Amino acid sequence: MITSIGKISKSFFVKLLVGIIILPFVFWGMGDVFRGGNQNVIATIDSNKLSTQEFVNYLNRLNLNNEQIKNLPKTDLVEKILSEYIGRKVMALEIEKSGIIVNDSSLKSIITNDELFVRNNKFSRTEYEKFLIKSGITAPAFEQNIIEQESRRQFLSSLAGGITVPDVLIENAYKKENQTKTIRYIDLNEYHVRKKPSQEKIKELYNKNKELFIERFKHIQYAEITPQSISGNSEYNEVFFKQLDILENKVLDGQSFAEASKENNLVIAEIKNIDGNKKDKNKETIKNLPDNLFKKIYTIKNEKIPEVLKVDNKYFLAQIKSIETNNRSIDDPDVLEIINSQFIFQNKIQNNSSIIKDISMGGFDKLKIEKFATDNNLKLKNYKILNLKQNEIFSEGIIKRIFLTKDGEVDLITDSSLKKNFLILAVKTEYKAIKKDSNEFEKYEAKARLNIVNRIYKTFDENLNQKYKVELNRRTIERVKNSF
Repeated sequence: MITSIGKISKSFFVKLLVGIIILPFVFWGMGDVFRGGNQNVIATIDSNKLSTQEFVNYLNRLNLNNEQIKNLPKTDLVEKILSEYIGRKVMALEIEKSGIIVNDSSLKSIITNDELFVRNNKFSRTEYEKFLIKSGITAPAFEQNIIEQESRRQFLSSLAGGITVPDVLIENAYKKENQTKTIRYIDLNEYHVRKKPSQEKIKELYNKNKELFIERFKHIQYAEITPQSISGNSEYNEVFFKQLDILENKVLDGQSFAEASKENNLVIAEIKNIDGNKKDKNKETIKNLPDNLFKKIYTIKNEKIPEVLKVDNKYFLAQIKSIETNNRSIDDPDVLEIINSQFIFQNKIQNNSSIIKDISMGGFDKLKIEKFATDNNLKLKNYKILNLKQNEIFSEGIIKRIFLTKDGEVDLITDSSLKKNFLILAVKTEYKAIKKDSNEFEKYEAKARLNIVNRIYKTFDENLNQKYKVELNRRTIERVKNSF
């Protein structure tokens, strides 16, 4: 639906609902397993009992995929979700004690000023109700979630109010990002890719990850919804949007793609056997299908359930008519490329772990990094970093890590995906000065304040852990995990 999930990224409070409220029910067969005795209680927080059914209802609102559900008995995912949920309950108890209340007037202001529910620069009750219908949530549940989120925001703001930031902390925050640093470094990527997987390893990785090698070809149908087709004129005016709402509501009520197209004089386009890369079975790219439209259509999850989409200020009716799946051979070049990438990734983890262990045990200094480079036929390069934005070799995130390395120290620094891996020796650091009357001073005052706030929140979290006695019913947790 155009006016709901497609616009979520524009709405603060609706963002918070994603993964919390607007989620399909994915658990089945819970039945009577939770009735009777202590099995009705999964945890207690001081004297407050958390019922098993309440927690299961929460689980039911989480968008766990089939693989996660299948592996619940084997993993600690249920424990992690329970821990997060207990944290919410503890926060609610603290908010209640603080006396923070979000009244009806504040709630109304939050909702009516959310751009998700605005049409023609005014709050639209119709848009609000359409969102609730599409999202499968009642107004009371939606509004209660907003109240909880706003209460948390106000409570956390009250913890950190009225902070005065000392100049020394501002200067320290500035120095962390504003240095001139001379280093020596080794790019470890060449080191990581030298080892090649054996045939046995290729077979092992293939069998272990067979689900990754399933091709999905979708048969898609779509039709542009134009003013001419549904309102008889060429303008995107009020008449058009009223007819669009009628069309959309009928689709939500179960009208088929064919019926909706015929009733609204839509010209249907049809593409068979298209994969996630917009290619057919012959690896040929499908033409005459805009990328943005393709991406929106391809992400439709359910077969034969049409949706109205807005793409680049145009409107479309679309559906996935059918899905065909094929297992790709181990000899497929694309499969071999994926396997090789997996092997290299594993190799990076093993090599990096070994190097980090050596660094922690004092196995690297100026001389030993030179020996490592010589023994492995790697280049040890000299480099001078002048600022954070000097990105021809290192990203900003990696430079921030390098700036934290003290002169004479060796460190292994990577990005989050392990695409970049560097062994760094810090040689010399020169710090830059900050003027108190500059815009930079104000900027880093804000950063220093945020650092203090984060420490306050961490201390608060630690105090809560001591303040509240939490007991878990292990048997009931295991019963939940094994009920799928």
